[in-house]
Amino acid sequence: MTEAHLGKENVLPFRPPCNVSFNTAIWRHFPFIHTSLVSRTPQDSQELSGRAADLKYVEGAARMIAEMSTSSKIVVEKSTVPVKAAESIMTILRANHKPGVSYQILSNPEFLAEGTAIDDLLNADRVLIGGEDTPEGQAAIEELSWVYGHWINRRNIITMNTWSSELSKLAANAFLAQRISSINSLSAVCEATGADISEVARAVGLDSRIGSKFLQASVGFGGSCFQKDILNLVYICESLNLSEVATYWQQVIDMNDYQKNRFANKVIESLFNTVSGKQIAVLGFAFKKNTGDTRESPAIHVATKLLLEGAKLHIYDPKVDHSQILEDLTHPSVTEEPEQVRSNLVLHSDPYSATAGTHAIVLCTEWDEFMMLDFGRIYGSMMKPAYIFDGRKILDHESLIKVGFEVQTIGRRLVRAGLARSCGSIAQV
Repeated sequence: MTEAHLGKENVLPFRPPCNVSFNTAIWRHFPFIHTSLVSRTPQDSQELSGRAADLKYVEGAARMIAEMSTSSKIVVEKSTVPVKAAESIMTILRANHKPGVSYQILSNPEFLAEGTAIDDLLNADRVLIGGEDTPEGQAAIEELSWVYGHWINRRNIITMNTWSSELSKLAANAFLAQRISSINSLSAVCEATGADISEVARAVGLDSRIGSKFLQASVGFGGSCFQKDILNLVYICESLNLSEVATYWQQVIDMNDYQKNRFANKVIESLFNTVSGKQIAVLGFAFKKNTGDTRESPAIHVATKLLLEGAKLHIYDPKVDHSQILEDLTHPSVTEEPEQVRSNLVLHSDPYSATAGTHAIVLCTEWDEFMMLDFGRIYGSMMKPAYIFDGRKILDHESLIKVGFEVQTIGRRLVRAGLARSCGSIAQV
């Protein structure tokens, strides 16, 4: 994965005298460690269609901590976990503890975004620390607060009970994804009525009670967190017999799936209702810019849909390895005919070679470099009519229309002025 400012010298914002080391041989340093970190909670691929969080890595880490600890420890949950996960960790630790060894469990969820993780760590808008309301629990909270206090203003370090901290992380990701699905749902209304989703988003975002962040309509959200965490929340609600709440949050995922499918269908419908045998360039395969991560990327869904319809795809992404693209599009969960997929894929290391000779460009990732491309050169190398489908709303659509492109985007119906003049009427594309 690509991460800005990632380096040993960037990880810590303060320079303590010779008391920080980086090592993967945890057994060598464990006897001297006072605080342990527990992480990684992927979706369970078997239970309830992948909605439950898979805690096998957390359980394994807890057993390792119990086995290796010869003195009392503070154990800190860092990754997103279900509510009450700390209780499970403590059960394992107490069942396997050595005489004289005790533990305190703290919940300290991270709020880092891929591509800006180091900046998010150094400039966190808040740090959550949850622990038990006991003298020992409060002492553990204070110790971790002291660590963060070296670079985080104490007013931004929020303490609470363990369960509130665990749920807060799930809730934060659910709210962010909900905003994306909400604006994407309105993008369909805009396309049907002639409204412009960018103008609607600006008007809504200027309301101080709402704000403008995460109101950019697009082909849909991806990444390793949003879908996983919302499905985890749905599972928790169902296990608590809160079916209406579970249905509410499931709709965020359903709307995201609808948006990805709607965008892919728009490509097919615009190309005279068939892409069979047609050459289509896909620009961007990562789930967002500034990372090489493709997990749950909308590009996977869009590309898969086009491949199923018989298209031949030319894919370019500046950071994603070709092997990763092949793995994603030939995975058993995506296709039963991997060899056929491979025969209809051409992977490129240059956007100009990817777009040459194609009928259409489908933009799936908002890489800055795509805004700087020479679209006059690209248009000259494409089949005509040449289409661009901007799934991230980052291109200058009016300029593209002047070049000669047929342009489609999210949440806005575009008018080709040249066609209107020649035909004597306004034609919508």
